[in-house]
Amino acid sequence: MRLTSKKNSCGSNAPRLDRRLHNNEVAMDNEKLKPNSDFPHVCAVARGLEPDIETDFSAKLDYSGYLHLAELLSAQKPLSEPMQHDEILFIIQHQTSELWMKLLIHELQAAIRFIQKDSLESCFKILARVKQVQRMLFEQWAVLETLTPSEYMKFRGIFGHASGFQSVQYRQLEFLFGNKDAATLKVYDHDPASLQVLKNTLESPSIYDEFLRCMARNGFKIPTDRIERNWSLPYEPSEEVVRAFAEVYNNPLLHWREYEMCEKLVDVDEAFALWRFRHMKTVERIIGFRKGTGGSSGVSFLKQVVDIHLFPELWQVRTLIS
Repeated sequence: MRLTSKKNSCGSNAPRLDRRLHNNEVAMDNEKLKPNSDFPHVCAVARGLEPDIETDFSAKLDYSGYLHLAELLSAQKPLSEPMQHDEILFIIQHQTSELWMKLLIHELQAAIRFIQKDSLESCFKILARVKQVQRMLFEQWAVLETLTPSEYMKFRGIFGHASGFQSVQYRQLEFLFGNKDAATLKVYDHDPASLQVLKNTLESPSIYDEFLRCMARNGFKIPTDRIERNWSLPYEPSEEVVRAFAEVYNNPLLHWREYEMCEKLVDVDEAFALWRFRHMKTVERIIGFRKGTGGSSGVSFLKQVVDIHLFPELWQVRTLIS
């Protein structure tokens, strides 16, 4: 029998056997291979600390301090008594959604500022990120769907009339996308600071409004009543806007910036619709057709918004593209 050695990826000398090992045991470099080992090259050595890794944070900012993890991880406060195991899931599901929505608002506000400067190219990366955040929001419904109806009913009654419908950030997102409804502000009368934020967003152009204004500045025939109007009112589709988009889609190389922006907005619109649909189906799966905790009709109420198009002419134009 002959034994040779070869340097392996773990940095030690591991044996390479040409034939079966005599008695299934060979000593090499003062280490023994286990009898009948099928993987003689595998190293089982723990990774050590590199010499430059920081270990003393007595006077330095560390990971937990930068992220304020003490505050963040202590914000989950179940109300059920005795505490129900699944209430933590329910709380974290909604808290993480709010964090993702905070990022969406941050990105959409930046995109709007770029559009106001006619810098559409700067929006493409932002809207690609928005789409990926929307994907995260969509996928995490699957986690909540592991909550069964019987598990949920053990703690549903403890948060009274609290409901996702009351989410300030969700409402702000709706307004930034252009789905304006001043009547929803009544829910926030008890919270003046949040109410003012929402009023400001309601009364400002949405990302779609700003895109239409950008197109008008760049020579497209957008009707005046679509670029100067009462921004707090819901957007009404326009045939002239459809024709302007048809010009873009029929000449994509000539109008590449606008063409790419249109597709990015369709991505976002579709992702939002899918999120709403998944929300509706998750609610139906867990509570059936019960009324919502906020007083809505529940699933029936959620179904009403599934088919809403945030940017309607971008869907209508698809029928007209030659």
